[in-house]
Amino acid sequence: MKVLQFPLTRITIGFLAGILVARYFSPNYNLVFTFLFLSICAFVIAYFLSKKDFANSVYFGLTTYFLAFNIGTTTHIIHTDSFQKTNYTHHKTLFDKPHSIAITIREKLKNSDYNDRYIALVNKIDDAVFTGKILLNIRKDSLNLPFEVGTHLLITTSLYKNIPAKNPNQFDYGKYLEGKQIYAQIYSTIANVKIGSIIDKDAWYYASKLRTKIIRNLEQNNFSKAELSVAAALILGQQQDISPDVIRDYQYAGAVHILSVSGLHIGFILLFVSFLLKPFPNSRRGAFIKLIFILISLSSFGLIAGLAPSVVRSVVMFSFVAIGIYLRRSTYIFHTVLVSALLILLFNPSFLFDVGFQLSYVALFFILWLQPLLAQLWLPKNKILNYFWEILTVSFAAQIGAFPLSIYYFHQFPGLFFVTNLVIIPFLSLIMALGVVVMVLAAFDYVPFYLAKALECSIYILNKTINSIASFEQFIIQDIPFNWYFLASLYLLIIALFTWFQKPSFNRLALTLVSIIMFQMTYFGTYESIQNQRELVIFNSKKKQLNYRTQWRKYCSLCQ
Repeated sequence: MKVLQFPLTRITIGFLAGILVARYFSPNYNLVFTFLFLSICAFVIAYFLSKKDFANSVYFGLTTYFLAFNIGTTTHIIHTDSFQKTNYTHHKTLFDKPHSIAITIREKLKNSDYNDRYIALVNKIDDAVFTGKILLNIRKDSLNLPFEVGTHLLITTSLYKNIPAKNPNQFDYGKYLEGKQIYAQIYSTIANVKIGSIIDKDAWYYASKLRTKIIRNLEQNNFSKAELSVAAALILGQQQDISPDVIRDYQYAGAVHILSVSGLHIGFILLFVSFLLKPFPNSRRGAFIKLIFILISLSSFGLIAGLAPSVVRSVVMFSFVAIGIYLRRSTYIFHTVLVSALLILLFNPSFLFDVGFQLSYVALFFILWLQPLLAQLWLPKNKILNYFWEILTVSFAAQIGAFPLSIYYFHQFPGLFFVTNLVIIPFLSLIMALGVVVMVLAAFDYVPFYLAKALECSIYILNKTINSIASFEQFIIQDIPFNWYFLASLYLLIIALFTWFQKPSFNRLALTLVSIIMFQMTYFGTYESIQNQRELVIFNSKKKQLNYRTQWRKYCSLCQ
């Protein structure tokens, strides 16, 4: 693969390796900074030696990758809250009894059956200064209004550590929260909460106020609640109010990715803003003005959408694309992707462990690499057929890339994903353009009746279409056994197979055959391990009787 020959690719691999080592081995931070200093010194020495003697360029390359590795390790430690001395996790006595906890609301989450949920920043515990993120659960009250982002609260309650999964192979919510750098939760009723008079009016506050204002204006104009929840997810990146039934339909239809703002949505925004700016002249000054408007529009959209990993990745990448267009250079797209990944992970290395971030980048890589190969299989002369063929090849390339990772995390696969994408992608572009116009106008307290109704009807049709596709449950493959051995061997097989398909040769064919043998060995090895395993499993279930035969079969399949 040509992309692996780029120096930037190798630097990125070294940087990612450093993050992984810091994540899973938790090295001493004094040792990490010592190695960083030594790697910088070695890099500088190797640089000057390589300028004098070309033969020393090998040492310069090695020191460069070593420096990238140490930068990755250091970056992860600097940006991980648990490494900070003021983080509440370092004080075990805080979990023993109730304390007076001062916090600031950062983000509103989807409510549970019994609680309103928020992500909050810890300011003080009793009279001592502490830092860190925490999950706040407030018992639901019909008279209680949601707290605004930036609100200061004082709560007398206890800290509770995240609870691990209680059943084998169950989704570990505690581990998920830890990946978000949330290491504890607090529970309270509204009666025990003192609301401060000061609100932190930062970027998060104004973005939340703007989202609330847009949604409120649409609600006041009788926008259907079910359609509004989907519109808020598509345009504003807010999924809190979507019903579980709607989410399940999108999952079964293979379209759940459109409910999370990602590259698809940011790409539509870039095309739409570029279309609006067409009247500007193509002079150097006019092109510069266009670029500024595009960058501001993408950044503003990313902030309003909540700066989720997929949003940040897409905004950064398409910003680089826009800059490349302004400079009138044929920017190699893989370089753009790698630079965007490096920038994002430099500022927030924990994004690397976000499932959405992983799926986004894997799908994007396979679209850029595999879609041109699939598109060459058929070259329709009809423009309409060619349009739908491109949609189909993009969908297949993305699914082939994301297939192993999605099965590894979710253990299911929607068989009708290609039908879904053929139907909804052309329709989604219309919804996005219409939605952006309606949301922008709603932000200025003006909701045109006919545009709002057109958006509402479009989303209604979209939901019904998704529901119809999802109703074919026989095409949904669930409870697929898959572990990380399968994950690694299957990716090796896919890459080897399509590399050989791209340019057939004996060496590539041999690599493909070896990867097939490795995948088979992985399967038989895992099967043999399961067959020889003897284990007593007692399932944990609260207020509900389990069908133990069904649960045991499911457990055994997922163990594989």
